[in-house]
Amino acid sequence: MKKDTRIVLALDETDGRKALAIARDVSDHIDAVKINWPLVLSAGPGMITELSELTDVICDFKVADIPNTVKLIVSNAVSRGASAVIVHAFTGEDSMKAAVEAAGKAEIYAVTEMSHPGGKMFTALHAEEMAAMGARCGAAGFIAPATRPERIADIRRTVGDRKILSPGVGAQGGSAADAIRAGADYAIIGRAIYTATDPRKTAENFESEIRSVL
Repeated sequence: MKKDTRIVLALDETDGRKALAIARDVSDHIDAVKINWPLVLSAGPGMITELSELTDVICDFKVADIPNTVKLIVSNAVSRGASAVIVHAFTGEDSMKAAVEAAGKAEIYAVTEMSHPGGKMFTALHAEEMAAMGARCGAAGFIAPATRPERIADIRRTVGDRKILSPGVGAQGGSAADAIRAGADYAIIGRAIYTATDPRKTAENFESEIRSVL
């Protein structure tokens, strides 16, 4: 995945044609698109392939299951063009290893701590432990919350130079600049861009904000 603008667009739009139009519009101001179940369930898994023709696609399926099911989900996403798949780390080493093996040349990003307030209840309590486990198993990157930048710094100390992607910018109150300053490689930005009157201009503004702290 390129590292030009440091922006990953979380494209949770459920209208497939609109999603593609937004992705095309902002493609030169983002490094990747992250899609979740809302878009895949409404527009079909073919959306992975269509978007992959524009930019790298991260399938944010937050896979949390036994190793065989993890393998089936990850391999299916990669075969359709996904560059990376996001999985939960709390399922343990065997499921994490299955994800990494199934990804092949694609990348696995492991969730360490969720960005919403509820993330403090359980994931935050074991975030560093899960990050260390993910690193041992070969995860290429980790998800750490832009809503709590100090936690990004904690995860960075645990995972070294592996990638950190930070959700929660914009609608959830996180700052792209603060996330990058704390050690994130990419800021994940969703509603603030794709619901904007001018998504392209908004993405451009976020890009400028991030460049100001690099």
